[in-house]
Amino acid sequence: MRSRQLKVLAGDYFSSWFYHLLAKREQIEMVGILSTAIADLNVMKAHLYSKMKGMFLSAEQYLRHTVQLNMRLFLSFTPMIEESLAELWEKLLAEFSQYETVLLELRRGGDPVNAMEGYCYWKVLESATEDERRLLQEQELDLKDWKKLKMKYKCDSLLTDKLHGSLGSIQGLLQGVKEENLFAELNAALDRLLQHMKISGQAAVEG
Repeated sequence: MRSRQLKVLAGDYFSSWFYHLLAKREQIEMVGILSTAIADLNVMKAHLYSKMKGMFLSAEQYLRHTVQLNMRLFLSFTPMIEESLAELWEKLLAEFSQYETVLLELRRGGDPVNAMEGYCYWKVLESATEDERRLLQEQELDLKDWKKLKMKYKCDSLLTDKLHGSLGSIQGLLQGVKEENLFAELNAALDRLLQHMKISGQAAVEG
């Protein structure tokens, strides 16, 4: 609880400092845009948590909502993007957000405690037997049993397929970028994600 409170306080501090810097540079319009985006983000979070609490959520719905949450603040910068690049920006943002979210879900699913209410949790719940569901909801699974459940319901395989799907989409979109500097920056961002993917894969094997 204390850790969560510190994170909230740190977030408030850095947000207020960021707004201060924007105002100092007379970016008043951007302050309003970001404030609206943050308000929308909080509404989206509350909507998702309500669905999770009521158990009205499939694994795919959870993933889609989470990707949208991760995109929301970045979408607020769309008006600042050159009009000819706006469509590319939104498509790349969607694919990068999907890629990063799936990568985090793969890591999160490594143990039953961190996996609670993540993609693998919802995926297992969709098809689990009554006994499996009870063990999962009461958090009575050890690491070995959790790994068996993940393998039984192909959680990691499904996420890995999504990862490769987003990677292919990103690479396809990058092929249409003609401006050299922009291509180099986007390619560097993709390289960083690929490096994270490699590290996650090694960690999964070691685990």
